[in-house]
Amino acid sequence: MRLLVVGERGREVAEACAIAAGRGAEVRHRARLAEAIADLREGRGADLLLVDLREDVAGLVKSLANERIWLPVVAYGIDAEPRAAAAAVRAGAKDFLPLPPDPELIAALIASLAGDDREPVSEDPAMRAVLDLARQYAPAEASVLITGESGTGKEVVARFVHRHSRRAAGPFVSVNCAAIPDNLLESELFGHERGAFTGAVARRVGKFEEASGGTLLLDEISEMEPRLQAKLLRAIQEREIDRVGGSKPVKVDIRLIATSNRDLQQEVAKGTFREDLYFRLNVLGLHLPPLRQRPRDIVALARHFAVRFAKLNGLPERPLSEAAIAKLLQHPWRGNVRELENCLHRAVLLARGPTIEPEAIVLAPGAPATPATTPPVPTASLVGRTIAEVERDLILDTLRHTLGNRTHAAAILGISIRTLRNKLKQFAEEGLPVPPPGGEGGMRMEEDETC
Repeated sequence: MRLLVVGERGREVAEACAIAAGRGAEVRHRARLAEAIADLREGRGADLLLVDLREDVAGLVKSLANERIWLPVVAYGIDAEPRAAAAAVRAGAKDFLPLPPDPELIAALIASLAGDDREPVSEDPAMRAVLDLARQYAPAEASVLITGESGTGKEVVARFVHRHSRRAAGPFVSVNCAAIPDNLLESELFGHERGAFTGAVARRVGKFEEASGGTLLLDEISEMEPRLQAKLLRAIQEREIDRVGGSKPVKVDIRLIATSNRDLQQEVAKGTFREDLYFRLNVLGLHLPPLRQRPRDIVALARHFAVRFAKLNGLPERPLSEAAIAKLLQHPWRGNVRELENCLHRAVLLARGPTIEPEAIVLAPGAPATPATTPPVPTASLVGRTIAEVERDLILDTLRHTLGNRTHAAAILGISIRTLRNKLKQFAEEGLPVPPPGGEGGMRMEEDETC
């Protein structure tokens, strides 16, 4: 992950940078916002912008939006007051990082934003065959189309192809076409010239140029609107792009990988995806089977995640019991690897004793694990109650279960710690008794400061 840090380089900031670099991040530091924005305009990209909350966070977020630079911003502060941290989040920062740094908090921040550059974990023959084919495809220059259900690991395989390619020393740049609004995606991909639109105060290099010499991943390409599909087709054919507002084409040298969780042939038949673009992308095709069709990977990945999240949370490593493994194998995993990853994170936090037992395997967020022989709770017991009432009781019961540990409660519920804090603030304002915080990691804001 590429981390761009903005602010004065004091001891605490240097320590945080060293921790991030030790966790695999590529760290750059700039003293001023203007220097950081100039870097981004020129194609020296970043995956996360970490900015001192004493800077103009609101102005930075607005400037990035005006220039159509799609980049998450996280504020940091040294011994910061809760009000200042809350103000930075209200100004548009995605999160707040307190300094002096907590190594595990920085690791969690990096893990939440970085792509996985490790080798894919797989023991199932169905997935091993896909990886063998990916390894064969890697040295080629042809475009690759990776398809499969959401959560099957398409970006992980794309990074695998890049690492085994002749472009491995070059950049790997990823763009999520589904996450960026249509009116911003064109500038994100192709860049723009000064004055191309309101807010374009300088030339900005897009992802095609940023990825030159390496690999460009277009994630969920089926979400791209038809007009941009036509421009993308020309870029693939001619190996040149036109910046928004530009007067002459710019040559680029990229290897293109695209992913989709839809059947693109069906999208072509419906007229929502260009047939000529489909054939340009699908020179080399990889289809990832869903997790339910590769059961040996369920066990391999579960063990991998159990070790990973124990280390991340500073907890002892606990092996999965045979009963826990049997429970995992019986689940359909509609959310695929992503669902399994979340499930094991909860299990690591809930486990007690020397092993992870079935009771710690919560297969639905907020729903307690129950033995297969236990009949489900009848829905009639909920009739007559509002959704808000059920949600309130579920949140408060989970918080009591974790003895007030809000980080663990949020993980069990499958929501962010900020969402949990907002809910608890709402309950307190309604006069409900809210358990006091206990054992929450990171910075704890006062209840009236949450965003």
